[in-house]
Amino acid sequence: MASVSSDEWRAICDKFTNAQNLTVVESLNDPDNDPFRSKYKARELLREIYCSLKSFEAGEGEEESGGETGESGEQLPVEAPVDGQTEEAFSQGFCGDSPAGLRAAKLGAVEYYLGVNHVDTEELSAGQEHLMNSMKLLGRCRVSSENVSLFIHARNQLGILWAGRDETETAQGFLETAESIYQRYMKEDGSPPTDMADYFSTEENQLTHQERTKRFELAYTHTMYYLAQVYKNLGETERAAIYCHSTLQRQLKLNQFSPMEWALNAATLSQYYITKGRYMEGRHCLSAATVISGLAGEVPSEAAAQESETESERREQLRQKRAEIARCWIKYCLNILQDSKKLLEDSIGELDTDRQEEMKRGRRLEEEEEEKERKSAMLFGSEDTFDSIASLEEKVRCLLPMDFTEARAIFLVGQHYVTQAKEYFQMDGYVTDHIEILQDHSSLFRSLAFYEEDLDRRCKMHKRRVDMMEPVCMELNSKYYLMIRRQMMFELAETYNEMMDLKLTLANRQDETESLDSHTIKKFNNLCSASAKYFQMFLDSLCSPEGKQPEHLEEEVLRPALVARFRVARLYSRLICTSPPGQVENLDKSLEHYKYVVDYCDSHPEAVATVETELELSREMVGLLPLKINRIKAKIPANN
Repeated sequence: MASVSSDEWRAICDKFTNAQNLTVVESLNDPDNDPFRSKYKARELLREIYCSLKSFEAGEGEEESGGETGESGEQLPVEAPVDGQTEEAFSQGFCGDSPAGLRAAKLGAVEYYLGVNHVDTEELSAGQEHLMNSMKLLGRCRVSSENVSLFIHARNQLGILWAGRDETETAQGFLETAESIYQRYMKEDGSPPTDMADYFSTEENQLTHQERTKRFELAYTHTMYYLAQVYKNLGETERAAIYCHSTLQRQLKLNQFSPMEWALNAATLSQYYITKGRYMEGRHCLSAATVISGLAGEVPSEAAAQESETESERREQLRQKRAEIARCWIKYCLNILQDSKKLLEDSIGELDTDRQEEMKRGRRLEEEEEEKERKSAMLFGSEDTFDSIASLEEKVRCLLPMDFTEARAIFLVGQHYVTQAKEYFQMDGYVTDHIEILQDHSSLFRSLAFYEEDLDRRCKMHKRRVDMMEPVCMELNSKYYLMIRRQMMFELAETYNEMMDLKLTLANRQDETESLDSHTIKKFNNLCSASAKYFQMFLDSLCSPEGKQPEHLEEEVLRPALVARFRVARLYSRLICTSPPGQVENLDKSLEHYKYVVDYCDSHPEAVATVETELELSREMVGLLPLKINRIKAKIPANN
């Protein structure tokens, strides 16, 4: 091979530098009507480099093996390498530092850059061909410090290419081989490997060992990132989460990340941990997301945004992504409260105090120690951010709350992030998002109410839910937001029903020996009627424009519709009325709704499994109510 100080070699190095500059820098300024102009120019330079290398190094008299030809006629092995055979990659072929090995690596690098170039210009088949040519050239060599970086980069790119074609398992093969190559190289060698750019750099421009190591580690970080996507698409969610977590750790360690993108990815990962009940990991991801998002700086003011398009875009991006992270915090607080409620509630949904005491006693120091051990394996952060992340974590519990005080602390954190999220996702412009946040806020109140022993305060919490939901529900246009409006109607109906039960229980406790006074009866009946009204509004939303009830209920509304009918029947039967004709009228309406549930299930047997309990009670009431109605009717003439 010619000396690196020769004019010919310097010319090759200059062309490579120019090609990289065209690809990375100049291409950003290409016009919309010629978006790949710079990359086409870079392609021509890469082709010239390939031709020069072939002629430049062929003069060395190296023997070429027969086979197909690559760019400009370079001969390649006949068979493409089979990915997954890591052992052969380390034990067969030319030594990486031999003239033949270095020659194959340089030609393979040019094929790699040509492949990436064609993929960037949306010529995927040509890109694949060049990348496979690079793989074939490398197939002649053993993995070594001179070529391991190229081994991994080529497989990363092929993994991306096949994933983009929805050929997930093919992509998996390339990426898992890249992972195996990295792991074995680090175990057996571990020295800073040659970077691909060093193949075409003069001696004075060679990268330092530290820079080589960082680039190599970044390449492997990309491997892990792409594998996380692959495993997610294959439905291997736990494996995907592990790789995503490791990717985020490595990005911080290498200081190669965009703060807001990193933060949003960490917040998204938290949602996986939350659904698995792993609140310590979820809290850590969210705390890190909040701290790292702060590295993006302050949100530009409205005045600054009006004066500069760049500042306007930055303001929008920062506000939106921070609001999305706030929504992830809301889900964290809501889920931990709901999971605790499931463990502590009895058969009728009330707090089981015996179970509560048992779980409190079950908290051992070993649990805390176990969490510390788990935590040490998944920490995010650097010297600059670790303390800030840890400080934020201390403000939020990761253990399930056992009483009102603990639950309230989590509730207040969730409510703080509700306010933050609503600042961006306002009703004007983000109707669906705004309402989802309202629903989460309502659910936070509902979860907190479970722990509240004071029934009057619990009732006031449900009143807060009504106050935030009712005006929005009435304002929504059913033509555009029918499904959302139905959800809100059903929730309002259930909330009024809970308030009604609480008021009656409270009144009975306060005056157990006397009958209810007129004020209490009026309040109870108002709540009962409000609940029935919203259930009926939900049922009316299922009707045709002419007001006709559907003969067949779709699967997504089957259970809600039949439950609403059942609830309305119960509500009419519970209305307190001193007038016998009024009692008969209410019971007739109750019987009508009970009969609907029974008749629908009789004519649609597939519906029975969805409302077994409600159907059993409805059949019973259809048999009992006529007797009760007739007894009341029998008294009416005598009263008159």
